[in-house]
Amino acid sequence: MITQIAFLQEAAAAAPKGENPYGLLPALQQGGVIAWSVFLILVGMSIFSFYILFTKLFEQQKIINQGRKMRAGFWNMTSLKEGANKLEKNSAYRQIVDDAITAQEQHGKLTDPVEAHDWMHGSINRSQGLINSKLNGGLAFLATVGATAPFIGLFGTVIGIYRALIKIGLAGQASIDAVAGPVGEALIMTALGLAVAVPAVLAYNWLQRRNKAIAEDLSAFSNDVLGYMMSGGSVKPSSLRPATAPAGASTKPAVSTAKPTTTTTAGQVGGVQPKA
Repeated sequence: MITQIAFLQEAAAAAPKGENPYGLLPALQQGGVIAWSVFLILVGMSIFSFYILFTKLFEQQKIINQGRKMRAGFWNMTSLKEGANKLEKNSAYRQIVDDAITAQEQHGKLTDPVEAHDWMHGSINRSQGLINSKLNGGLAFLATVGATAPFIGLFGTVIGIYRALIKIGLAGQASIDAVAGPVGEALIMTALGLAVAVPAVLAYNWLQRRNKAIAEDLSAFSNDVLGYMMSGGSVKPSSLRPATAPAGASTKPAVSTAKPTTTTTAGQVGGVQPKA
């Protein structure tokens, strides 16, 4: 016990006043090249994960805003080209409409007979698939970070424990000052691995959920465009059809619940006039 206290006093005396000899930088300096390599890899993973998170959120919000503008005025048009001109030039919805118009023009040039519906459906689906593929770009990196960052941190943990065991063997005893640095380094690497992996997994799941909602909206719009083109403009989304009755109102005729009354020839209700 006295020896351990003496070691701690020597370590405290060797460290400058106000400095923690067991902080992050001292632990990395003691760990050498391996500790610094693990630390830089984890930091790089974290930076790229947050970069992907913010860029994908920006792209998703842009398409969501485009969808709101589309629903506000796209279907109030007399032709598909007129509706396309109302959309933003580089929007996802404009891309679907432009590809649909192009496919309709190309169908008449085909030498091998193909059903117009099948040709249009394939072209619109291909356009929608390209948009979804662009939205999903980068998410594989987030999944990789979430799966591998804990193990990279664990590698640093193993190296730290290994160094602690070597120091114990050289010192001949498990003194606190001999193992505090390597063990602290090991714990720091474990914490860094988890700190990088958890946000990456949360970001991946959140972005995937938003992508799914956007894909469903694009699919509904694609079906509406296909129906409009295949019907010559007579079929539009059901939300634009004129309502015949207020929402929630019953279409059945009203039935009176009052009981009919019978009147005698004498004018009395529901009975026979008594004799005088």
